[in-house]
Amino acid sequence: MNKTAHTPLFHVSRRAPLPWYGAWAIRGGALLLALIVCAFVTTLVTGLNPLSVYGTIFQGSFGSARRAWVLFQNLAILLCVSLAVTPAFRMRFWNIGGEGQMLLGGLAAAACMILLGDRLPNWLLIVVTVVSSIAAGAIWGAIPAVFKAKWNTNETLFTLMMNYIAIQLVAYFIIVWEVPKGAGKIGIINQSTEAGWLPMLGSYKYLLNILVVAVICALMYVYLNYTKHGYEIAVVGESERTARYIGIKVERVIVRTMLLSGAVCGVAGMLLVAGTDHTLTTTITGGRGFTAVMVSWLAKFDPLWMIFTSFLIVFMERGASQISTDFGLSSSFADILTGVILFFIIGSEFFITYRLNLRHTGKEAD
Repeated sequence: MNKTAHTPLFHVSRRAPLPWYGAWAIRGGALLLALIVCAFVTTLVTGLNPLSVYGTIFQGSFGSARRAWVLFQNLAILLCVSLAVTPAFRMRFWNIGGEGQMLLGGLAAAACMILLGDRLPNWLLIVVTVVSSIAAGAIWGAIPAVFKAKWNTNETLFTLMMNYIAIQLVAYFIIVWEVPKGAGKIGIINQSTEAGWLPMLGSYKYLLNILVVAVICALMYVYLNYTKHGYEIAVVGESERTARYIGIKVERVIVRTMLLSGAVCGVAGMLLVAGTDHTLTTTITGGRGFTAVMVSWLAKFDPLWMIFTSFLIVFMERGASQISTDFGLSSSFADILTGVILFFIIGSEFFITYRLNLRHTGKEAD
């Protein structure tokens, strides 16, 4: 007896690995398509010339020397957090706690600046601030790692919940240190003496932060790709059973990697508090701990490619803010454009890895 079997219209199959230029051609095509869709949405919703809107996006990032410096400062902080979470991600330890680890690093920096600002010479205060921030971030990162290594807890939920604990700790100490009393904020720390502030290089306020993150990026690239520790992280990420079989102590690798991840997040928090903002708030991180997850993933956990993905995210954020200012539009519209572009870029990764095969005509008989 013959039966007609209806096959799906298309099915998904895995691609053979594409050369780098093929992958970037797909990403470029996705970006171009995203810009076309954004132009259509802009014209439909606002009646504005989309070319003017795109010009405003560029002006928001490079319209003046100050805007360019702010862009690269924001890029540096986002890149720093992205580099921090990457070793854990390569190990398949989903560290969603970058926000909390940054906040603890910033809290440690603020504590040193407030409590030791008039007790230590400035050079020693800066050293103590740096060490304290690194240690605070490392400890905050190590806590979920120990629980994962010993009791196999869910690291995603654990690190996520620790973000909220960190926020409340910062909120508590802001009330303790608030100036003036009842203000609900700390204000500029040591504004008259600048004790504990990271030094400026020449007249460039943000240059030191950018250089520090550039060094971290280079070191992280070497660490992940050319050291024994980096090899162990990769093996644990591929298969814990294989790692144990060849003699790698998985629990030690998990804790050690999260110590590193938290420490670099602590550096990012310190750069914000002691390097640029010179204050502490519960929102000082600006959601970068979560954005870093997307940056790291888009770059395939490669520190060098993270420079470009971080730039794209920050460029769109700065441009979106300028759109709202120049055209008097709600910030929500700018966020819509950013979301559309990111949606297409993220979606392009699917077509780099997989392909859609259309159904062949014809019938199959049983």
